[in-house]
Amino acid sequence: MKIAVDAMGGDYAPEMAVKGAVLAARDYNLNVLLVGDEDRVKEELKKNDGLNLPIDIHHASQVIEMGEEPYHMIRKKKRSSLRIAFELVKQNEAQALVSAGNSGAVVYGALFVLKRVKNISRPGIATLMPSLSGMVMVIDAGANTICKPQNLVQFALMGAVYFKHTFGLLDPRVGVLSNGEEETKGTELTRLANELLKKTSLNYVGYIEGKDVFSGKVDIVVCDGFVGNVLLKVSEGVAESIIANLRKEFEKSFFSRIGYLFAQKSFLNLKKRLDYSEYGGAPLLGVEKPVIICHGKSNDRAFMNAIRVANEFVQKDITGKLIEELKPHEYPTILKKPHSLLKKIFHHGGEKEKKGAEIEESEG
Repeated sequence: MKIAVDAMGGDYAPEMAVKGAVLAARDYNLNVLLVGDEDRVKEELKKNDGLNLPIDIHHASQVIEMGEEPYHMIRKKKRSSLRIAFELVKQNEAQALVSAGNSGAVVYGALFVLKRVKNISRPGIATLMPSLSGMVMVIDAGANTICKPQNLVQFALMGAVYFKHTFGLLDPRVGVLSNGEEETKGTELTRLANELLKKTSLNYVGYIEGKDVFSGKVDIVVCDGFVGNVLLKVSEGVAESIIANLRKEFEKSFFSRIGYLFAQKSFLNLKKRLDYSEYGGAPLLGVEKPVIICHGKSNDRAFMNAIRVANEFVQKDITGKLIEELKPHEYPTILKKPHSLLKKIFHHGGEKEKKGAEIEESEG
């Protein structure tokens, strides 16, 4: 098995991508295929003593930059590292893809080259974050800025399948993010999604507020990609602020520094739990091959963990589980009661939709 890494994606490419690949190959004995400028990638491999590791290089002469329009660039730049990586995965020369590049281009590339899982109208980015009960998944974290109620139901179904087969939690708790727990709160989107989700056999707990996201009340938070991406970025900012303020407090006086010596282990454990790099990347659920989207500022550990996550995704055949458990003939086991909108949940796709016309530009 081989994991394709877009070596030119991210703010610190190709240095961090290569370092992360070296760590993954060395520490986890994983086979990695680095896609990017061959000379630059090889130079980084030499710096990190990676030439004798199970790492191959596939040359790509172009790069899709962060600021470029994703929909057209994934089609136009056929020799870009991201587009070539997708083609390699499609041709089974690699079994999964990892990228910290333009996230919109990653989403469009997955749809354009790899295609959607049958019966899923839109894929969702499933981001893991720490919570008081361990971890919480937010889906969608940025792939779809505009959603319909049936999209949120599909996000919940995919998230539950992923959580069950990845973490062994058979009945994960699902909640819809809203501005209050009362059913009269929220928007038309959340109210309709709430009604639909109550009619599924998911362990649906109803609306949750922003303060409940990290409380351990739920395992899966469902929202549209705009809200999810804002939640993700705010959470990152709060975590960084907490760490920075704690450090300032410890440096204020001699006694504070003494206190830090006793609390150092706890402080470092907290910092590790709040560090996004420890979680690797976020899987894009709903496409036919494993795709892991990393933070644009990913360091070497983030890449290493993203490659590890991609490997686990393949090993546990999460895509196969999604296809199997979301088949139309599974409706009776998924749904408790009929509902007029439920017919729209599973999407078979028309010609226009196959061309990706309905897909919204991803954010982040």
